[in-house]
Order: sequence, then C-alpha cells, then structure tokens
Amino acid sequence: MAGWMAGRGWQAFPFQAEVWQAVAEGRSGMLHATTGSGKTYAVWLGMLDALLRRHPPGRGAEPLRVIWLTPMRALASDTAKALAAPLRDLAPTWTIGLRTGDTPSAERARQDRRMPTVLVTTPESLTLMLTREHARAELEGVEYVVIDEWHELIGSKRGVQAQLAVARLRGFHPGLVTWGLSATLGNLEQAMEVLCGPDPVPAPKLVRGKIDKTLVIDTLIPPDPGKYSWAGHLGARMQMPVVEEIERSGTTLVFTNVRSQAEIWYQLLLEARPEWAGHIALHHGSLDKATREWVEQGLKEGTLRAVVATSSLDLGVDFLPVERVLQVGSAKGVARMMQRAGRSGHAPGRPSRVTLVPTNTMEIIEAAAARWAAQAGRVEKRDPPAKPLDVLVQHIVSVALGGGFTADALYREVSGAWSYRGLTRAEFDWAIAFCERGGESLGAYPEYHRIVRDDAGVYRVKDTGVARRHRLGVGTIVSDATVQVKYLSGGKLGTMEEGFIARLKPGDHFFFAGRLLEFVRVRDMAAYVRKATRHKGTVPTWMGSKMALSTELSDAVLEMMQAAAHGEFAGPELQAARPMLETQQRLSKIPTPHTLLVEAFTSREGHHLYVYPFAGRNVHLGLASLIAWRLARERPNTFSISIDDYGFELVSAEPFDPEPVTSQRVFSADNLMQDVLDSLNSSELAQRRFREIARVAGLISTGYPGQPKSTRQLQASSALFFEVFRKYDAGNLLLSQAENEVLSQELEISRLGGTLRSMREKKVEFVELRHPSPMSLPLMVARFREKLSTEQLSQRLDRILRDMEADVGRGEREAEPR
Repeated sequence: MAGWMAGRGWQAFPFQAEVWQAVAEGRSGMLHATTGSGKTYAVWLGMLDALLRRHPPGRGAEPLRVIWLTPMRALASDTAKALAAPLRDLAPTWTIGLRTGDTPSAERARQDRRMPTVLVTTPESLTLMLTREHARAELEGVEYVVIDEWHELIGSKRGVQAQLAVARLRGFHPGLVTWGLSATLGNLEQAMEVLCGPDPVPAPKLVRGKIDKTLVIDTLIPPDPGKYSWAGHLGARMQMPVVEEIERSGTTLVFTNVRSQAEIWYQLLLEARPEWAGHIALHHGSLDKATREWVEQGLKEGTLRAVVATSSLDLGVDFLPVERVLQVGSAKGVARMMQRAGRSGHAPGRPSRVTLVPTNTMEIIEAAAARWAAQAGRVEKRDPPAKPLDVLVQHIVSVALGGGFTADALYREVSGAWSYRGLTRAEFDWAIAFCERGGESLGAYPEYHRIVRDDAGVYRVKDTGVARRHRLGVGTIVSDATVQVKYLSGGKLGTMEEGFIARLKPGDHFFFAGRLLEFVRVRDMAAYVRKATRHKGTVPTWMGSKMALSTELSDAVLEMMQAAAHGEFAGPELQAARPMLETQQRLSKIPTPHTLLVEAFTSREGHHLYVYPFAGRNVHLGLASLIAWRLARERPNTFSISIDDYGFELVSAEPFDPEPVTSQRVFSADNLMQDVLDSLNSSELAQRRFREIARVAGLISTGYPGQPKSTRQLQASSALFFEVFRKYDAGNLLLSQAENEVLSQELEISRLGGTLRSMREKKVEFVELRHPSPMSLPLMVARFREKLSTEQLSQRLDRILRDMEADVGRGEREAEPR
C-alpha cells in the first residue's frame, strides 16, 4: 500500500501505517483524525491489503466483501470515487457500487444479480438489504464494515439503526471487522465501544491521527457593536464586511445554522453585488436534488465564488478549491465549528480557516470562547440513545422479512448492540408481541399482525401488504410532511414544510431557492408559484432554528465573562464586547463560572425576574417552567416565560417574592422528573414525540409513492393511536418511550438536573435593576417579538435604549472624580 501511495508522490502518515497494522492483525477500531488528513485511505488501504492477501485477484470479480456506510448520499458518491482509485491499479476485476435512495432502479437490479466487491451505502439502504429474503446468503461474505463520519450518527436513532445492522452482519460473519472514522468527537473510547460490539477479540484499536494541520479560527469584528445587543442586532450590519471578505478570498463557504438564514444571506450578498448572480449559490436540504448537485459540482470545479449553505455541506464531501469558511452566527458547538472549518483546506498540509461572523454582541464573546475551547481540545461528547423501542420494533419486522428469526437468537443478537445492552427479556418479548399482535389494543386489526411464528418457532412476515408498507417506511429520519414547490409552468424548485405553505394566502410573497416568489395555490401536494416583482417577502421558517448552546461552549463563554469581570479584555473579541460588558457591570453584575446572576426589574408590564444559568435554551425551557411552577405552588401566580441560551425571564402581573430563588430553595433536584412533567403540558409534548415514534415503529405510514399523506393525516393517525394506547393499553412501552424522549432530548433532563446542582453550589448575585441590563434586554426583545410588529418593536426598543443610555450616562458622570 505504501508503494501505491509512493507512486503518486504521497508518503503515508504514521497514523495511517498504525491503522494498516491494526487491520492486518484483524482488529476493529476507531480512527479519529483531522478533516482532510487521509482517514479514508488509512482504513481502506489497510483493508484492501488484507483482502488481497486472502483473495488474490485474477479469478474474476470478487463477491461483496466491504460495506462502507455514510450518513449522506452526497458523501457516498465522493467516497466511492476515492475507494475506486486503488482498485483500478491493484484489483482491476473487483467492483465498487453505490446503493442509496438516489440509486437508479436499473443499477439496483444489476446489484441484485451480482453484488459489487465494495458497496458504499447509507444506514437506511443497508437495513433495506436486510429485509431481503436471502439476506444471509447475500451478506454473509462481508468481512469489513466502515462507518464514516461516525460522530454524525452515534447520537441519533440512525446510529442505533446502524448498530443493529452491524450486529446482524456480525451474526452472519462472526469475524466481522468494524472501523469508524471521525474528525470531531469528545468521547472516543465510548464511541469505539458502541461501534465494535461486546468483548471483541482481538481488542479494538483507537488511533488518534496527528498531523501538522493548521486550524485558523478568527472573528470578523462588527464595527461599533455598542453597549446593548439582542438576537440578530448586528446581522444586516455585517453584510458589507462579509462581502469584502469574500472578495479577498478564493472559493468561500458561508455557513448558517438554519435554512431561513441561508436564504436571507444569499439575498444580502446579491443585493450588495448583483453582478455575482450565477457566481454565488445557495445549498440546503429543501432544494431540488438537481440544484444541489449543480452547486456541489461548481464547488468541486472552483467555478463558484461563494456558496451559502446549512449543515447540508457539513460532512466530508471533498471540495478542494474551498479556501475558507465563514460561519454566520454562533455555531453553538465546538465540534460543529471545527467540522465546518474542515471544509476548507481539505487536503493534507493545507490550513483550514473559519472566520466567525457574530450577529449580536454575545456571539462575539462566543467566538472567543469557541477558539479557546477548540485549542484546549474541549469537544462535545455524543451519547447514543438508550434502547429506543421504536427502532427495535422496526428492526424486528425487517429481520422477519429477511429470512426470519427465532426469538432467543434475535435477543442475543440485539443485546450485542451497545444501545440495547440493558434490554431486558421482558422488554424484548413485549416488542415481539407488539409486532405479532399489535399489543393489547390492536389485536382485532389484521394489518398490525405483522409477524407470524411458524411451527418451528421462526417468525416471518407473511402478508405482502405489510411487507410493502414496511420497506417504504424503513428509516428513523422523521420530519414534517413536505410539499413540492413548482412554477406554474411545471419547473421544480424543491420542497418546503407543509405547515409553512398552509399559512400562505394566494398573493403572498416569500423567498425560496434564492428567488422572490408569489404563492398561487396548492394542488395535489404541490405548491404552485410564480416569480414575484415586489421586492419584499416573508422568509420561510424551517425546523432547527432552536439549536442550543453546548455545555462545552457555554462553559467557555463563562470563562471569558470571568476575565471581563476582573477587568481583563484580552483579544479583539473581548475588546469589541467591552462596552457591553462594562455597561453590564455598571448596571448589574457579570456572570462567572462561580456566581449565579439573578436580576429583578419592575416595568409597566409587571414584575420581571432574570436568571442566567448558561445551560442552553433547551434546558432553560424546562428550568423556567419548573421554577415558575414551584413559585406558583408556594404562592398562586401566573408567569410568562422567555428564554435564550444564557438565561430565562419570568414575568408576572402580580408582585412575587424572589426569595425562593435567591435562597436557592427552588433549585432542589428532589422529585425533579415529576415536577418537570407537572410544570409543562407534558401530555401534549409526549403526543408530539409519539408521532415520530409511531412512524419509526411502523404504526403510521407516510403513504405510497405519488400518494403521500398530509401532515394533518399523520397527526390525526398518531393522535388516535396515542389516545387508544393511553385508554386501553396503558402498559404500552412506546408511550413511556415518548415521555422519556421528551425528558431526555427536548428538555435534556440529565443536563437540567446537573444545572440545578450547579446553581445550588454557586454564589447568588442578586441585583434590582432600574433599567433592563444588556443581559436582560435580549430576553425582553424575544418576548416582544411574539406580540409586536416590526415597527412597534423598533419604537419600543428606541424608547428603552434612550432611557438606558440616559441612566448609564448619569452613572458615568456620578462616577467621575470631582
């Protein structure tokens, strides 16, 4: 392998040779190395060398030996090209194939007749292969499985789906060798355990690739950030600085966190430089596949000056011409920032550079914190879900389709997947019974008798309708129903969530796919539009706009705040944020890792309480609801709530005593889970979560090709199941799963409990405000936005800022020496 690389003028890095040695010893493992450092060839060349020793070429095409799993279809194509290069020279008769949702039916048919030697696929497509009647015969020759971008999968149900599929393959071939690739992950040892299964022999190998790869993280400092800031405050003011950075650079990727923000920034760039039309592009998951492929090709060829993108371009697609990355707004996590940085300089020896573009003053501080955390190696962990029963139910039906199973054998196999290591036999038997009879409440409906046990104790799927519906529903990615967006003339633009389209009236204008469109009508699950002439529009709102600040980044922000509290403003970011931080210090206090800031304020609206745990918006939602509920339990009152990543606001018309907060009495973690459920509309939250679980478990279907079901139909179906189970099947484990997922994922109950313990350990700094502080103003603005028009909000803010500036000015004059 070293000779093949030398023939191309390449020299193997030590970590690549280390992986080759581990593979030669038959060991599974995990490779963690910088993006663009050569991870693919580190694993692939080692496997290829071992395969060539066992199966010398020259006797024709080799059967399927390697499955390479990727989390994205776009990544699959690039990966296949990279894997094919050494095959052409070293094993020209061996073949490589792609199998994803985009694979044409003709190619699938060819693969069905004879599988390639190497198959690049996704977790969903691999699971579909397991549903084939002769799955064992087709897959038992697989000797290696590689899971690329393992950090992207491990923390999700897609990762659990991959675990179950690998456990199945390990049952077909007990000597299966499994490797994972990752660039940004904090819990590497655990990630390797999840990947390699229980007690592997020989012991797995964790390889940390170290190469001299320069990572440059800097910040585009806004001109005059000011003393006060709120969400989006500086956004439009960064338009020209971003344009100028693009002009000074080669091909640039401009990342945003959500699709609506990507649409806004694409318009801002075109507004500033109309002549860039055709030379800049937009890329996100709602756009038509042909459009996305055109953009990706333009990036590879270097014909585009800039592309505004979301996480759709986060992963390891190789765009060599990209010289730098701009991140608009906070990336909200250290790993995400580093992953995006790696899209530039995507080759060994080339530096990667990410420039952070703050849209408010707190994001300037976050930028400094993110750089500090990255340099200190404080990267987020990703914990795999614990025994999601909806995924297990889906897997049981898949395996029943794929040749059948006996209960004892499948229990042993499933228990070998890390997420199900704690699965009890009673829970497993419940899942079998649910697939067999539909539980206690669905026994009268034959369509929910999905598996049948024969006289030999083997479970199979007998009904062809059940088989077809199941194969169409394989997967764990659940999103709102979407509709096609089309021109009246028939051209496709992409897809949008049905909920947004449902709010539009004929004649409404909105931006989508970089164009200003006029909505005309909906027909047959398609939204028909025409090009608009008026230069104003609504920006579509998609899922994902509430990305929460990670624990690692929030801790780093507090470290920055502590330095400011001590009068230290090192670096350009803290210097830029200094006016706001000094104003915060003058009017109130600056939060630190060891103090909990609590502010009180009285206005015409009522009585405000601000608390700043710095635990991220998901935790703050549960925390604010919990504290409000506990305060109202002591003394009846009604609270309005506002949250952001740094804290939360409680507002009531009636006065209330802040003493339970300042004394930390309401921060108790006792009876936490029940109090959180009582403080929220937990039934509504669980019902919404159950909709996803019902879809994964196969209770509801999104419809057949050409006959998709609407969001309303899916909601009605899942709500009906939810109520039926609650009334007639209270022991249904999918109901308790929905409740657990609300607590663990939406409210991050473990992080909430840890936050409460941390709050009790900190010294409370209580400040009664005369005017809103720079920290409290963003929470106030977030609440205003829900009930005020843009014009009314602007007027309200102008008045508040004038009063605050006057008060700060008086304080500065009083502080001057006489």
